[in-house]
Amino acid sequence: MAKKNVRPSAAATTPKVQSPPAELRYADELAVMREADTAARPEGWKLSPTSVVDFICGSDGEKVGARKSDALVISEKFVGPRDIVQRCVVTLAGERGLMLVGEPGTAKSMLGELLAAAISGSGGLAVQGTAGTTEDQIRYGWNYAMLLDRGPTPLALVPSPVMQAMRRGSIVRFEEITRCLPEVQDALISILSERRMMIPELDDEDSSLFAAPGFSLVATANLRDRGVSEMSAALKRRFNFETIAPISDAQRECQLVASRAATMLSETGGDQAIDQALVELLVTVFRDLRSGRTDEGWQVNRPSTVMSTAEAVAVATAIMRESVFFPSGFDPVSRMPGHLLGVVLKDDEKDRERLLTYWDGPVQRRAKSGGQLWKRLAEARGVLEDA
Repeated sequence: MAKKNVRPSAAATTPKVQSPPAELRYADELAVMREADTAARPEGWKLSPTSVVDFICGSDGEKVGARKSDALVISEKFVGPRDIVQRCVVTLAGERGLMLVGEPGTAKSMLGELLAAAISGSGGLAVQGTAGTTEDQIRYGWNYAMLLDRGPTPLALVPSPVMQAMRRGSIVRFEEITRCLPEVQDALISILSERRMMIPELDDEDSSLFAAPGFSLVATANLRDRGVSEMSAALKRRFNFETIAPISDAQRECQLVASRAATMLSETGGDQAIDQALVELLVTVFRDLRSGRTDEGWQVNRPSTVMSTAEAVAVATAIMRESVFFPSGFDPVSRMPGHLLGVVLKDDEKDRERLLTYWDGPVQRRAKSGGQLWKRLAEARGVLEDA
């Protein structure tokens, strides 16, 4: 009997890396969606706007595929209102810059990468903003050996990710844009308004690079870092702003923390089952400290650091991984205070006192009301003082 030709999945043929980009992590979904997508799409886009939103927000359990044998359920990748993603897609379809702002750890960078992977097929064209970012990293640089030998020619040019995106008609990401100096940020003004990059060192015919259809820019900025380098009013006008808020629903956040922790554990060879009760306890603590108020209405002295969902995932993963490596007599609840302290105590020593005050308030009150996990957590208070 002849064997059927089975197409190997993209994941099966991709070398393992610690943190695969979105286009590799979700390669099978993207391939199926591209084949099944017959809707109109903007020029230069790999998927139609509707399919881009479905790729990011999921298909609600429905299978997508041109053929039944290849159909897949598209997973939810971004936990947040669908209309925010739709507005982001509409902005990029209109060839306007998109600025994602919010507290650290609200998945702004992940959303930008997902948008780029769905629209352009890759989120790899990116600029990481820092105080040391130069205008060359936004526009172009030179191969100085070739420049000295042949003079300023197109071959001697070293394109930035922005220039590469303009040539290809792709999405380029700009992370932490407000960490760059204002004069560096303003190198984007003419690019975003005229969709053209001037290269005065070259001859007239090569002195202007015009963006190909599909080019746009997705930038991120943290609300807590606005004072680093405030954007100019002229640059702000070139962007549509979307605020990405922390997850409002506690149950959704618990589901996200549990699923992401399970994924991270499996990627490092761990098959430990996720302790749902521990996740709920952890997420409750994070939400209390993040908002400054408990569900019961008790006031909480918020720490200066950001208690993000991403940090909750890291703590849950660390505790579960510790239980795999050191299983003898392991009590996951007793390990939580030490890991929490590692999240909270970063810049301000007073944050230890704030955490202790939280233990003496809401944690103790819940322990006295009969919650067994809260009792065990209250008993581990000494870790916060001894660490």
